[in-house]
Amino acid sequence: MQLIHLSRLMIIGAVALLFASCSKTNMQGKLIPKEASIVIQIDGKSLADKLPWDEIKQNALFMEMNSDSTLPPTLKNLMNNPDNAGIDSKADLLFFVIKDSIGGYIGFEGKVKDEKTFKIFNQQMTENGADSEKDGVQFISKSPICVGWTKEKFVYVFDAPQITQMDDLSRRMMRDSINISRTSNRDIGAACKAIFALKESNSLAKDEKFTGLMKETGDVHFWMNGEELSKGGSSSAALAMVNLEKFYKGNITTATMNFDKGKMLMNAKTYASEEMLKLFKKYSGGKLNEDMIKRMPGKDVVAIMALNFKPEAIRDIIKMTGLDGLINMGVQKLGFSMDDFIKANKGDILFGVSDLVLKTDTTTYNFKDQAPNVAVAQKPSFNFIFAASIGDKESFNKIVTAGKNLGSGQFNDSSKAPFAYNQNGTYFVLGNDQQKVNQYLAATNTSFDFINKISGEPFGGYVNIQTLLRSFGNMATQDSSAKIAYDASLQMWDNIVWKGGNYSEGGIEQTVEINLVDKNTNSLKQLNAYTAKFSELYKEQRRKQKEQNMAFQDMTDSVAIPSTNSN
Repeated sequence: MQLIHLSRLMIIGAVALLFASCSKTNMQGKLIPKEASIVIQIDGKSLADKLPWDEIKQNALFMEMNSDSTLPPTLKNLMNNPDNAGIDSKADLLFFVIKDSIGGYIGFEGKVKDEKTFKIFNQQMTENGADSEKDGVQFISKSPICVGWTKEKFVYVFDAPQITQMDDLSRRMMRDSINISRTSNRDIGAACKAIFALKESNSLAKDEKFTGLMKETGDVHFWMNGEELSKGGSSSAALAMVNLEKFYKGNITTATMNFDKGKMLMNAKTYASEEMLKLFKKYSGGKLNEDMIKRMPGKDVVAIMALNFKPEAIRDIIKMTGLDGLINMGVQKLGFSMDDFIKANKGDILFGVSDLVLKTDTTTYNFKDQAPNVAVAQKPSFNFIFAASIGDKESFNKIVTAGKNLGSGQFNDSSKAPFAYNQNGTYFVLGNDQQKVNQYLAATNTSFDFINKISGEPFGGYVNIQTLLRSFGNMATQDSSAKIAYDASLQMWDNIVWKGGNYSEGGIEQTVEINLVDKNTNSLKQLNAYTAKFSELYKEQRRKQKEQNMAFQDMTDSVAIPSTNSN
């Protein structure tokens, strides 16, 4: 009988586990409105295991901040141990942003560890804000902040009317100044109470995409609702002509970040409207051209981006904007049609930069009745390559001819043009150095280490941070503060590799891998040590500021102020 009973329990447990894993709901989103434009979830336990708080406290920059005599005792107590606020720092912590008609607000929520301690902490932080209670939830409110909590959960709500300043900026870019101060008449207490009164149907708890994100393994989870962010944006007359709704409707990006040994790994997924998803399904499945990458000339490659696409997709995308008629008229004036442009491209593109160095540039300025003035500056020098695979040669030649005609209007002497180009029937190449362009077409075959990390994907990219940093080494060493930041960065960052573009389960996937020089230490610990180096930079800047202030004071003291007689 006991065996039968145990078997039943095991079956019930397995079924419960199955339902939990297949559930379309989640616990984290219950107190987050479904219209949240940004959500960040932090796995407190995972991060604490990788970087204990005691190690953070040994960070020189942290110690510098904690020694500030102006820091309130309540905050010092919190910095000494986050649990002193009565919260569980090893549970999930969530931040969310809501954008609305009067600006927006920011939420921060987590788990209550000690209710009494939590209440005392918030009374001190708000300087005895107004207490209230509703439906078993305690609240302390003092504009622009309100905090609400139960025995299990807490939520802080911060009024943030400046969120719509982004829209103001886009509408007023041509103005000389922008008023960044903004106020609202939001009842912050009511906003906080509304969070606890949320129905599941109005929260992210029942959002399948958010649930899927929360099931992904990660130290940090990120959610961005592009459709919500775009609301209330700029609506100029030019943009009103373009049907952009299909591009941002349903646009959601999710991502997970993991701090591993020697690297930070981010897996992201982008969802879109039904119309865009149909295009993804119809035209997905390509792979970037590895041969185009291997041809990249130069001794030191700084960055490369390669992608493969179906040229026919261009026609469908243009039709979605509603500008197909206008664009067809424009290209016909140039001497080719949109069909020519689509047939001319085979669908492979590459951008590359190599051999970046700083060179001394000397410029002489001659002014009337004055001696020549010589200016010396460090300017970057590099090789740039753009390459595209050729489809229909006749159609492609029409586009090249149109480009030549446009260029002849800008440069009467083609030898003075800032770029060079050539083609061999398979690839068209444009660059800033004719020798490098020809070298690319001559089939240089370099098997770069990063190719195997991005092969088989529709797009991929690589940035060699070490090469990028070393090219600016001479400039950085001329200043003591810059050298501190330079040395710390050189010892920290190695390269970035990203890839993706495949369609899977309703979205487009991509991966970003940030590799560090130290391959054996967890990246979170390395970030902690990296920020500590900047405490030295902070001290150096303070020292310089003090010297400048003293020099200015000595100068003003040495200036004799003549006395005046009333006579």
